Amino acid sequence: MNFTRWSARLPGTQRRAAARTEQTASPDRRAEGSVPAARAEQLTDESPSVPAVDELRVREVLDRAPSLVALVHGPDHRIAYVNDAYTTAFGVRPLGECAREALPELDALGLFPLLDQVQRSGKPRTVKSRKAPDGRSYTFTCTPVTQGDGKGGGDGRGVLVFATDVTDHAEAAERLRASERRQRETAVTLQRSLLPQELEQPDDLRIAATYHPGGTEAAVGGDWYDVITLGGGRTALVIGDVMGRGVRAAAVMGQLRTAVRAYARLDLPPHEVLQLLDGLAAEIDANQIATCAYAIHDPNEGKLIYSSAGHLPILVRDENGTVLRAEEPTGPPLGTGGWMHTSGSIPLAPGSTAVLYTDGLVERRDADLDEGIAALERALAGATGTPQVVCDRLVRSAGVTPDHDDDVAVLVLQHPARTGADGELFRNAALELLGGVEAAPRARAFASGVLTSWRFPADLHDLGVLATSELVANSLQHGTPPMRLRLRRTDRRLIIEVTDGDDHLPRRRRAEPGDESGRGIAIVATIASNWGCRRTPGGGKAVWCEFALPRTQNT
Repeated sequence: MNFTRWSARLPGTQRRAAARTEQTASPDRRAEGSVPAARAEQLTDESPSVPAVDELRVREVLDRAPSLVALVHGPDHRIAYVNDAYTTAFGVRPLGECAREALPELDALGLFPLLDQVQRSGKPRTVKSRKAPDGRSYTFTCTPVTQGDGKGGGDGRGVLVFATDVTDHAEAAERLRASERRQRETAVTLQRSLLPQELEQPDDLRIAATYHPGGTEAAVGGDWYDVITLGGGRTALVIGDVMGRGVRAAAVMGQLRTAVRAYARLDLPPHEVLQLLDGLAAEIDANQIATCAYAIHDPNEGKLIYSSAGHLPILVRDENGTVLRAEEPTGPPLGTGGWMHTSGSIPLAPGSTAVLYTDGLVERRDADLDEGIAALERALAGATGTPQVVCDRLVRSAGVTPDHDDDVAVLVLQHPARTGADGELFRNAALELLGGVEAAPRARAFASGVLTSWRFPADLHDLGVLATSELVANSLQHGTPPMRLRLRRTDRRLIIEVTDGDDHLPRRRRAEPGDESGRGIAIVATIASNWGCRRTPGGGKAVWCEFALPRTQNT
C-alpha cells in the first residue's frame, strides 16, 4: 500500500500544499527596506532544514501516534494497515484479510454498520466512548479515503478508523453519574419522607393519592398532599406545589405541610388557613413561591368548602358522570403577601369523586394549560372504580412516565352513596332547640330516643345522653339562639354536636371546689374519645364530641 498516494487524498493536504506554493512564489520585499539588514542577514543564514507536513511519510506519523489507527478498503473492509498502538492493544492483525474475521473487536463494538455507512455516504462519522473487549473505552472516528481511481480490479474506497483512548474520561463520567444517582435517591427519599406515609381514611370518604418524582436528575420538586381529620366528621384535604426544584424546595414543602397540619387543628375556614400560611411562607423564604389548595368536607353540608392560593382548580365528577370545575383561584400564590384570600364551594354529593392535582399532571411545554385541564376532565368523566383505580387511570391518561420532566401529585376522594345495610350504619338526627328551662330535658329525651333506636349498648347510650346534656346546658348558659342539636353515627363513631349563635369558643378549665360552673366541658372531655369547637361560617359556633363505637357496633 502506497501511503503517499493515500495521504495526498486526506482532507486538508491539497490546501496546505497550495498555500506553501503561494508563499514560495511571493516576491522578496527585503530590498524595499521593510526588513532591517540584520534581520535580513539572519534570514539568509543556513539553519537546519525542517520538513514540511506534506513531506512527512504518513506511515511514520501513524506508526508513532498514540491513538489506535486502522485502514480498511473495499466493500468487505479488507485490512490495509494497523499501527503499532492498535497492535499493542489488540494484537497482530494480518493484512489483506476481511476485517469481519480479522478485527473481531470492531464487530464486538458494532462498528461494521458504521463503516458501511461511511463508505456509502462519503462522510465521516464518530461514535463516542465505546467500551472495547480490552476493557478500555475509545471514541472512534471513521473517515472515508480514496486511492487512485479504483481501476485495475480494485476498489479505491476505504475507511480510516481512528480510535482515541477516553477510558479516564468515561470512568470519571460514570463516577459522576453514580454520584448523581445517589443524590437523586437521597432527594427522592427526603421528598417521600415528608409526604404522608399513610393517608388518613375519614368515615365518610374514600381517599387515594400518588406521587411521581419528575426527571432523572437529583432536583426533585416540592409537590405535596395531605389528608387531615378535623373531628366531628369533618375532613381537610390539602395539595400544594413549591416552585423550583431540589432539596431546598422539598425542605420548604415539609415546613409548609407541617404548618398546614398545625393550622388545621384550629379548625379555621379555608381562607383563614391560607392567610396564615401566606405569612409563614414569606418568613421561611421570601424568594420561594408556592401554590396551595385547602378544602374542607363536611358530610352534613354535601359540598367542599375550599380556598386556593394560585393553585389549579379542583375537579368534581358527580354520580351521573358530569365533571364540574371549581372557580378560579381565590388568591395569589403563597409568599406574595398583601392579599385577602376568600373561600368558595363546590358540590360533593354522595356518589361524587373529587380530584386535587399539581401542574405536572396537566402542563406540557407544547400545549396550553387549559387544554391539559380539559383533557383531565374528559379522563375523569370516564374514570370509575376505587379512588386508587381512578388515580392510576388519570396518571396514565396524562402520559406520565418514569422520565416525566415534572413532579406529579394527585389526590382522589370519593363520597360513597351508601344504601342498604351499609346505609344503616350512617344515620343523622337533628333537633332545633328553643330557650327555656324545658330545652335541656327535651334534648336529653331526644338523644335517649335516638340512641335507643340506633341500638347502642346501655353504657354508650348513657354516655351519649350525658354528653348531650352537658353540651346543651353549656350552649343555653353561654350561647344565643338559634340553637341546634345534631346526632350522627358512622360505622366507626357517634358524633354529638350543638350549634348556637354566639362565636365565643368554650375552653376546658379547672373548676375550683366552690365554682358553680366550668365543669361541663371537663366532663365531656373526660368521657368522650375526642371533643372540639369551631366558629361557623354564618356566625356562631359549634361544639362537638365523639365516641368510638365498639367493634360489634361498626361491623
